[in-house]
Amino acid sequence: MLDNTEAFLKLMSHYECAMMEVETKLKVLNSEFSLLYERNPIETIKSRLKKPASILEKLKRKGFPQSVESIEENLFDIAGIRVICSFPEDIYATAELLTQQDDIHVIERKDYIAHPKENGYRSLHLIIEVPIFLSTGKKFMKVEVQFRTIAMDFWASLDHKLKYKKNLENADYIALKLKECADIISSMDRKMQEIRSMIDLQAYPPELVESNESDDDDVYGDIYDDADLDFGVEFDYERDDGMSI
Repeated sequence: MLDNTEAFLKLMSHYECAMMEVETKLKVLNSEFSLLYERNPIETIKSRLKKPASILEKLKRKGFPQSVESIEENLFDIAGIRVICSFPEDIYATAELLTQQDDIHVIERKDYIAHPKENGYRSLHLIIEVPIFLSTGKKFMKVEVQFRTIAMDFWASLDHKLKYKKNLENADYIALKLKECADIISSMDRKMQEIRSMIDLQAYPPELVESNESDDDDVYGDIYDDADLDFGVEFDYERDDGMSI
């Protein structure tokens, strides 16, 4: 059991505030993108706060003290946000615009799109710190953010439901088939991205599409070219209510 229930509830409220801060930032970016380019890179935003039972189980499994201080120091996925984007390029653009903000600190990031997991799982994972403003002053809180396309999220949701059924006699075969589906879905994402790019080239004059002139709006186009990011240490993920954060 945790050593201080009141302090635990207070910490959870801080994580919830941090999630709201990140959600607001993402919604502002999506709204601005819609105004400038008449389309939204973000389809949906989901959030969740890890349940107390899951927090205690992870502290025990990792060998950490079961205290409020230990939660804040050792667990980075208490607050989780999932961002569902239309296209792979939208993932990188939105993530870059979010992390470029001067009050966001990137703690860890892992690109499972460029480097999928063995089972075919694809997503961009970030752990960031964001400030919340309390009556006692400013405090930085960690939030985990996952970015996926609609297709990636579709696969991950079904994989979660199927893989955790018990007593599967043909588990290896099912895992192989799920991996094949993940590869097909990835190919579909790339093809849809190509179609969108062709449409964009027709919708805008070539000199506008190809220009690298740097007025303020060009940051959105430039980020699309920066898909080869260097991601650092891999971190652990829990599954709460179907979310693999």
